[in-house]
This record gives sequence, C-alpha cells and structure tokens, in this order.
Amino acid sequence: MIAAAGFLGGAKSRLLPRSIPFRFFAAAAVFHVLMWLALLVGAADAVSFRGGLGPALASVHLLTLGVLATTAIGASVQLLPVATRRTLHAVWPIKLIFWLTVPGLMALVIGMYRGETNILVPAAAVTTVGLSVYCTLLADNLRRAGNFPVVGAFGWAALAMLVLVITFGIALAFNETAAFLPDHAAVALAHLILGGFGFMGMLALGFSYVLIPMFALASAPPSRPGYACLAAASTAVLLGALGALVGSRTLLTIALLAGLAAAALHLWQMHNVLKHGMRKRLGLSFILVRAAWVMLPTTLIAGLAALHDVAGRNAGTLFGFLLLFGWLLTFLIAILQRIMPFLASMFAPPQAFGGTAIVSALADTRSIKLNAVCHGLALTLLATAILLENATIARLGGAIGLIGALAFAWFTADVIRRIVPAG
Repeated sequence: MIAAAGFLGGAKSRLLPRSIPFRFFAAAAVFHVLMWLALLVGAADAVSFRGGLGPALASVHLLTLGVLATTAIGASVQLLPVATRRTLHAVWPIKLIFWLTVPGLMALVIGMYRGETNILVPAAAVTTVGLSVYCTLLADNLRRAGNFPVVGAFGWAALAMLVLVITFGIALAFNETAAFLPDHAAVALAHLILGGFGFMGMLALGFSYVLIPMFALASAPPSRPGYACLAAASTAVLLGALGALVGSRTLLTIALLAGLAAAALHLWQMHNVLKHGMRKRLGLSFILVRAAWVMLPTTLIAGLAALHDVAGRNAGTLFGFLLLFGWLLTFLIAILQRIMPFLASMFAPPQAFGGTAIVSALADTRSIKLNAVCHGLALTLLATAILLENATIARLGGAIGLIGALAFAWFTADVIRRIVPAG
C-alpha cells in the first residue's frame, strides 16, 4: 500500500529507455543457459570443486557475473531511480557498462574454461573497468537518494562489498600468472563471501524492503529492524572475509552465527509483510521466493557444518553451491518473473492490448512453470551429487537445469517480444 504507492508514484517519468534494462536481462538469460551447459560439461569436477581453472570455475562465474551481477546492474539502474525518485543524468554510462562487462565476461569465462591466462587476465581487466563504472554510477544515485533510507543503506553496503569483490577478483586473476598471493584459496574464499553474501546478498536483502511489500500490497516494514539486520549482515560478511583471509575458524564461526541472526531478523520482517499484505495469492514466483528464504539459513548451517568437519569432505562445495545456486539464483529467478512483466507493462503500448497493459498478459506462465520445476529438481539432484560425489547424478541435474534455463530464456524473450513495438 504505502510502499507500493511511494514506489510507483510517477514511475513512468523516471523509466529508462526499454532497451537499457532489458539488454541486461536478456544477457543474464543467455548466461543462465551457458552456466548450466558449462556445469553439465564439467559435472565430474563440479561435485568436489575446490577451485582452479576449468569448466566448474567458468560455470560459477557465468552465474555470479553473468546472471547475478548482470541482473543486479539492470535492475538497480532502473529500480533505484524509481524508488529514490531521482532520475539518472544520462544513459550512455549504462551502455558503456554493458559493452565492457558483457564482452569482458564472455572472454573471462573462455579463459577460465580453457585455462588460458593470456585470455583470462586482460578479460578480467576489462570486466573490472566495467564494474568500476557501475560503482561510480551506483554511488551517484545513492548519494542523491532521499526516500527509502533502509534500501539506500543496504545499497551503500553492497557498493562497498563490490569494491572489495573487484579488488580481490583482479588480484586472483593476476595471481594465475604472477603467483604473488600467499594463499590463493583463502583469497578465493573471501572473494566468494564478499560477492555472494556481500554484494549480491546486500542487494537481495535491501531490494526486498521495497519489492516484497509492493508485490504483496503491504506497507514497508519498520526501519529500525532493517538497520539492525544490516548491521548484523555487514558484521557477518566482514568477519567472514577476514576469517577466510587469516584462516581463523573462530572468526568464521562468529560470522556464520551473525549471519544466522541477520537472516532470522530479515525473514521475520518478510513474514510480517506477507502476513499483513492485502494480496494473499502471490503465485508461483513467491513459491520460489519462499524456497530461497529457506535456502538462506540452510546455507549458513551448511557452512557451520563444513567449518567444523561434521558433514563430509564435500561440505565446503555444498556450502558454495547452496549460496550461489540455492539462495541467490532461486531468489533472482523468482523476482525476475515479477519484475520483467512489471516493467514491460509500463513500456507496452496500451492499444496493443485493448486498454491498459496487464502484467499477467505479458508473461508466458508455461515456461516459468517448467523453469520452476526443473530448477528445483536440478538443485536437489546436484546437492545429492555433491554429498555422494557422484558425477552421473550431477550430469542429470545439469541437464535438467539446462532445460529449465532454456524455458526461462524463452520467457524472457517472450516478454521482450511483446514490448518491441513500443516507441
């Protein structure tokens, strides 16, 4: 109600040209397909992945940079100006970000997949420049934000984490040739924590304070618990990264416990939003949202089990899988199912639909149903494959995940197709 009205008020006047956000969403859909394909090819290595160049690392970065970060860029450059009621000064920097990060990422994953550092290092440098431009753009928008202060606070935290992610990422890339890091694996773990829980995690939590109330037709949750969640989550991420770098089990344990506290507080707030929302039937997307919410504490518990050697030798691999493929990818797919038709309804010409564009008319429900089923089944099979270290089960999970990704790509293409005639 209040949140939705504040978010939508005058939204059309602050929309970017339709080609801007949807080029990022389309790229993410393509990278989603390539991610599952790489995972299918590298299934034997993925079930016990501990790092190192090859198909498994390429699949991870197709997810983190190709799907998650690309979607985050597309969504944030569109939704933050709407939420903060501050129009972006120009669109050319966003186009520049796209043409640096997307080709840079394509070259980066090729270098990782083939183990060729002569491709990997320059590609990492180009991708770093693109992400740095995004950092500048995001900082400028957050600086001018007055409304939704909790969302802005999470945005600043995500920005700080992204700067660290970029720094560690470029160091890891150059370390493949120069070997100057004292402990490559420790830096890689810190990179994972900062990227997964830090940058993407903070954005997922922060945007939830606007998007979940908007979809549920509810008032925004109170700010004070939101700031407490931010403090706990930031502490968890920073302690986790530090613990990884210095090899401290104690710091990592404290970080995971702080993360559980942050997760509990956030989920309690989201439960209250849905409980008091006017819209009770939220559809398939919120089945996935709830699944992602379950995945968040499950991931942290898996991390504790891995840290204290109580879940087998592949527990660390399972922790990373649940973080990236379980919580973040599931949440992103769920939100995109709502965001893309929502934005498309603002761009679609009313006369093409006999009146005001209806969000449900812009979504192919068959493809997203297939995607949801395949995604859930693929996660189950791959988690089982990791625990059993069984490449055959992993290949089956990868194949099913690929089918789901193709279905989601069809859904994305169908939404875009419906707004192409818009002027």
